[in-house]
Amino acid sequence: MWGDYPPDRENTHGARWNPRDVPAIYTSCDRDGVLAEAEHQIAMQPVRPRARRTVYEVRITLAATLDLTDPDLLAELGIGNDELGAPDMHACQQVGGAAEWLEVDGIFVPSARSSSTNLVVFPSNSRPDAEFEVVSQEEIAAP
Repeated sequence: MWGDYPPDRENTHGARWNPRDVPAIYTSCDRDGVLAEAEHQIAMQPVRPRARRTVYEVRITLAATLDLTDPDLLAELGIGNDELGAPDMHACQQVGGAAEWLEVDGIFVPSARSSSTNLVVFPSNSRPDAEFEVVSQEEIAAP
């Protein structure tokens, strides 16, 4: 996370797996995945950001998740390697939007930046017993 943003900050602007106005929280299942995703975001900026970065380890409990990490399943949904890393995120957003519409509270997806698996949480579908707990945090020095 950048600056003082909390780890449960919802993305409502749209990203790889959520269309605009569909709140989502992006996480990765391992530290290397988090760093690869962050480095990609930094590389896309015209001026390298100098804001403080924090990596949070979180414990998440969800009730209804989909595992979309199987390449064959993704291909059936119209998502191959090209769509996974493309600047045009429409195909992935359609899949994520459909999952959110079906009231799934999270989807496991392959990272477009590493061999890691990411978990995209749809907080609007969270059940009463859902948990999002910060276990630890690590500040990353500005490059």
